[in-house]
Amino acid sequence: MTHLECSLCSRKFEPAKPWNLCECGAPLLVRYDLAALRENWSLDSFLSAPNNMWRYAPVLPVRHESSIITLGEGMTPLLEARRTGDRIGANDLLIKDEGLNPTGSFKARGMACAVSMCVELGLKKLATPSAGNAASALAAYAAAAGLEAHIFMPRDVPQANFVECKAYGAHVTLVDGLISDCGRIVAERGPREGWFDLSTLKEPYRIEGKKTMGYEVAEQLGWELPDAIFYPTGGGVGLIGMWKAFAEMEALGWIGPERPKMIAVQSEGCQPVVRAFNEGAERSRFWDGASTLAAGLRVPKPLGDFLVLQAVRESGGTAIAVPDSEILDAGLRLASEEGIFASPEGGACVAAAARLLESGFLDRDDQIVIYNTGSGLKYLEAWSTRLPRAAAGETDKLGGLITPR
Repeated sequence: MTHLECSLCSRKFEPAKPWNLCECGAPLLVRYDLAALRENWSLDSFLSAPNNMWRYAPVLPVRHESSIITLGEGMTPLLEARRTGDRIGANDLLIKDEGLNPTGSFKARGMACAVSMCVELGLKKLATPSAGNAASALAAYAAAAGLEAHIFMPRDVPQANFVECKAYGAHVTLVDGLISDCGRIVAERGPREGWFDLSTLKEPYRIEGKKTMGYEVAEQLGWELPDAIFYPTGGGVGLIGMWKAFAEMEALGWIGPERPKMIAVQSEGCQPVVRAFNEGAERSRFWDGASTLAAGLRVPKPLGDFLVLQAVRESGGTAIAVPDSEILDAGLRLASEEGIFASPEGGACVAAAARLLESGFLDRDDQIVIYNTGSGLKYLEAWSTRLPRAAAGETDKLGGLITPR
């Protein structure tokens, strides 16, 4: 790591201090001496590297191994989905199953890196707003590091996330509103409470952990990239991170200039990025009345929307929204066809892939990678709304916190 750089105005910042946003309001990105790394880091090193995301430590910001807080995140499987592929018209459909990370979602990658940097920088009190999975991940990694975690979640957050955070010992506040309302509380109270704000893209390190999804998919495909990547886009940090990873890998000489079509997937009930893409806008507008059972997609105004839109357009990709009914149906079909119990966000990508294959945007011979960002076990309330009518004696097993029994 050489410095931090504003993603909008390119102002540079010292890396050894805690930073949130640039003065212009844009997120900061970590930069590395990739030319030096190219001379000293070869693909042969992976033969003895740890089997987790820290195998990419030279392009992660943590400088001291003693600062690393890990629960074994990363190196999730890339699974063939032949039956689902046959049904939707894809000959080479792969699922990158992030639900097998610690705390059951891809958020573990970002929080592992961010909390490790907080340890390195001497920060003691951390805070974040969350639609669910980021809260669970922060609570877990803060517990592992012995740090305070202050979490603000919408009151109708999936029950699993709430219970997890309480079990990890985090300070949890339920808010009557959306993640944007939770974010305002963190921003208002943080300075006087001494919290470091770990909100999505309001610090530079969560994106570094999430970009390892890009390194991994390249490594798992023999340092080749697929033709298309479907990514469920709430805050969009994973998509932004992968786009950054591809540029870094090209600078390292590991891949060429070809890129996959990056496809941002949202719910019809909350689609600010899709609307901005269709309008040709550089930024999104706040999505009023955001509503979807895919909790991770209920982000009415992503901070990094301009970075998501840039990656989608530069890659020749697209942004697409699908209704909750298709999201849930596609997720249940994936479970019954492949044995992969995905999050609704993963189901959204399956539904989106089916639409884009049918429209001809993608060819059936394209290699397609879908990112399932979490375990279906964390969304039992949502899945229970789409299951067949309960048999006698089963009624009390369906429903819960956000859906009626």
